This record gives sequence, C-alpha cells and structure tokens, in this order.
Amino acid sequence: MKKRFLLFCACAMAFSFAYAQVDEKTAADEALKTKVKSAEIDSAKHWKCTGVVGLNAAQTALFNWAAGGNDNVTGFVFANVTLSYKKNKWTWDSNLDTELGEMFSSDYQRYKWRKANDKLNFTTKVGYQMHPQWYLTLLGSFRSQYAPGLDYKEVDAGTLDPDGNPVDPTLISKWLSPSYTDLALGVEYRPNDIFTIGVYPVAGRMTTCTEESLRANYGLPQREDGTYKPVMLNMGLRINGGINYTLVKNLKIISTITLFTPYTAKLHDKENGQPFGNFDVDWDMAITYNFLKVFSVSLMTSLKYYDKVMIAGKDWNGRPGFAGYPAARVQFKEVVGLGIGYSF
Repeated sequence: MKKRFLLFCACAMAFSFAYAQVDEKTAADEALKTKVKSAEIDSAKHWKCTGVVGLNAAQTALFNWAAGGNDNVTGFVFANVTLSYKKNKWTWDSNLDTELGEMFSSDYQRYKWRKANDKLNFTTKVGYQMHPQWYLTLLGSFRSQYAPGLDYKEVDAGTLDPDGNPVDPTLISKWLSPSYTDLALGVEYRPNDIFTIGVYPVAGRMTTCTEESLRANYGLPQREDGTYKPVMLNMGLRINGGINYTLVKNLKIISTITLFTPYTAKLHDKENGQPFGNFDVDWDMAITYNFLKVFSVSLMTSLKYYDKVMIAGKDWNGRPGFAGYPAARVQFKEVVGLGIGYSF
C-alpha cells in the first residue's frame, strides 16, 4: 500500500512538472506574440500616408445639333501622395505629384488626339529636429514629364512644307527634355502639420535636355562651336513652401511652391547668364472635395516661370513685334475636373 502511494505521488509530481513546463512555454509564446505585435504597432504609428488620387473625364457627343459644337473627350488621371515617417528627432517625407491626360476633338482636322496634362514631380527629404519647430533638412527633388509635348499651331493653320505636304507638329518637350534634379541642404520651419517653409542656402540643380533641338529653348549652355550641352549644373539658393490642409471633412488642399536662383549661372554664359535674384518659380496647387464617397470635384493649377526658358508670345494690347517674340514668360495652367476620386 505504501509503495502504491509513493508511486502515485511520483506520477502526480511528474505530471505537475510537465504541465508547468507546458504552461510556462505557452506563457512565453504569448508574451513573445504580444511583444512582436506591440513592436509592429509601435513601428506603424511612426508612418503616415495622406493624399488624393483620381480619374476625371468629360465627353460631349453631338448629332444634328442646330446650335453647333464639336464632339470632344477629355480625361486625365492624377495623384498627389505624401508618405511621412517620424521617430524621436528624425523625419522622412516623400511626395509624388503627378498627372497625365489626353483630349480628343472633332474640330481638329489632323491629330485629333492630343496631350492635355503631363506632370511628374517627386520630392523626398530627411530632417533632424534641432528645435520643436526647426529641422535641419537634406532634400532631393525631380521634375519632368512623361510624353512628348507638341505644338500644333502650324498644323491647325494648314501650313505646307516646301514640297507641298502638310507640316507635322513641332516638338517642344519630352521625357528628360527638360528635367530638373535638385539636391539641397538647409533648414525647415514647421509650426504645425499644415504649413512648412524651408530655406536651403546650399542647393545644387542639374538641368538636362536630351533632345538636342530643344536645348537652346531651355537655357542649356552653348559650346564654342555653337552646339549646346545636354546638362547644366548650378549651385544656388532654394526656398520652399508647402500647405497640406485636411481639417475639413472631404476637403483637401495641397499646395507647394519652389523658388531657385543660381549663384554660378554666369560661369556658363557670362553675357546672358541668369543673375542671382532672378528666381525660377514652380507653384502647384490641388483642391479636391469628395462627395458620395467615390466622386470628387477638383481644381488644379500650375504656375511656372523660368528665367532661361524662352517662349514665343502672343499679341497683347496691339503691341507691335510682341507676337512670336521669344522671351522668359509666366506659364499658367488650370484644370477643373469632375470624376472618381479617393482622398486619404
């Protein structure tokens, strides 16, 4: 009897020890899962993604329409997305602002389909917090377009070449012709999540134009033999400003402005170099409002001024000689759209 009791006690102790081991392992596994999940949550809270994407389109079809008009279709896709990371004193912000669109009109005798919108702007910057509202910032940016841009003035005017054939449209831009790549170091002031302004006294800009026939139009430096270089490098001053307003439900306002003036332009062209203080300007704004969850109305504008980009002007107040005269001019584009959009 005593032996049986001792055997029973030994079995009970062994079972209890085994159970304790399993329970301890289970607790360790649960603790590990909780720790991993907490780490994932902690990592995710440092990231923030905001922006708007959409598709806008308009179409008109006429048949025996007494008032007149033309069949036309216009459509474009767009995106303005910002991805931000913040942990301790470090921040990393990247923004993609892009759009591409086409238009069709029966009014055109040739080339009925034409490019309507084309923009590719990408900016990324890393900042270190020196003060609650001041950041030492390293910034990189790239600006160009996707598809060739064409001038159809002579096509629509019915101009003929020396052989009597209709002329083709004139190429005025294409991928990397031009493009602007910046690398800058400076400070940014961020009083809140809506406004930012940055001053970059150390800023380098690389202007490229791979299409040789367009290089003179975009201010590329000229060689002694009369040809133009495909790349221009400048050191200068860059100033940035930005607005990202999302406080009203379904309404989003995103605006960025970039100013750049070179210190070193005269090294390339002592006679016609861009003087310091003559700023190149890029100002983009997008206002979108979502309704019924999937529909959006948008207003997008772009204003540009480049001191060395020559543009032929139009008649203005009857000034003689103004039309067709190439000069640096303010460029402006405005697009109002209604379509499908998603804001986040």
